[in-house]
Amino acid sequence: MLFGVAIVAAIIWLGLLAQPWQPWRMRERFVADADDADGDLSDTTVLIPARDEAETLGRTLAALAHQGRGLRVIVIDDHSGDGTAAVARRAGLLDLDIIAAAPLPPGWTGKLWALEQGREHVTTARLLLLDADIEIAPGTIAGLRARAIREDRQLVSLMAALRMHSTAERLLMPAFIYFFKLLYPFALSNAGSRFVAAAAGGCVLLDARVLDAIGGFASLRDAVIDDCTLAARVRAAGGRTWVGVTHAAVSLRGYDDFASIHAMVARSAFTQLRYSRILLAACTLVMAVMFWVPPLALLVGDAPTRAVAALALLAMLVSYLPTLRYYRLRRAWALLLPVTGTLYLGMTWSSALRYWRGLRTAWRGREYRRDENL
Repeated sequence: MLFGVAIVAAIIWLGLLAQPWQPWRMRERFVADADDADGDLSDTTVLIPARDEAETLGRTLAALAHQGRGLRVIVIDDHSGDGTAAVARRAGLLDLDIIAAAPLPPGWTGKLWALEQGREHVTTARLLLLDADIEIAPGTIAGLRARAIREDRQLVSLMAALRMHSTAERLLMPAFIYFFKLLYPFALSNAGSRFVAAAAGGCVLLDARVLDAIGGFASLRDAVIDDCTLAARVRAAGGRTWVGVTHAAVSLRGYDDFASIHAMVARSAFTQLRYSRILLAACTLVMAVMFWVPPLALLVGDAPTRAVAALALLAMLVSYLPTLRYYRLRRAWALLLPVTGTLYLGMTWSSALRYWRGLRTAWRGREYRRDENL
């Protein structure tokens, strides 16, 4: 029995390595060129939804001063209680508007409602949707704009480099990106696959005409996984998208303990499974085979079983090493991937339990109940 399940685990991991689109690799990369930081960006407006972001917003805005000429920035203060608007005013950007968000109406998530209000003030051909905790390197916007024009992409987005300082972050944050790329293979999405539409919501350059064509942010107003939903809407309207990893966009938000990472993952994990008990059960079974069987079989199996388990573990480690290398982490973290996978499975179950208790999602001090019109 154990030998047979170990073979299944090995087939899964070797199959992952053999996929022609290779989602485990970090091939889809963006590198900013500081020499582009003096170009004309008068056709671009940056929208920053900000709710209690005083700690990071100053650095985010300061980085925008080194992007190019003519850039307009709009900060939408989403009912902050920590002086976020005051931080924005002190930034000293030449073309900065600060909008106070109206009360959140039923059927909207806070971020998308803030973005829709900012959109009403946009007159440029392009929008950059930027999270208030993302610091971008000089030349990033110009580089994204150049890619969008060169490749005729209506949406170009960057997976920001997450902070990986604490033990919890080093154990779990590289895997967050690793698992995201397995679920949404960047190569397939960038090639226009009708089955995969991926985007990373922290830094998104978007064609304003396409956004108008899909009905603005109202067309995805209730989306929990809003970035990929936006990419899917753009695709449905005939647009082309691109997503990649980068060191040019860096998340300033820290996750120093497991509780904070749990809050971030659990808000959308069960949404990813479409709130389906069947998909949750299937996910549990697959992850158990992938992450539990190889180390267990290596410890208690007979010689043939241990050989198959070792092959599965080797394939597992090989698939994770490119992510660790890209984020300059020690390869030894790959040995803990079975633990990391187990923790993510636990957070997925936690997300499901919250949903069954009536809580669909929660973020930035807001709770969205399952029985609400969301």
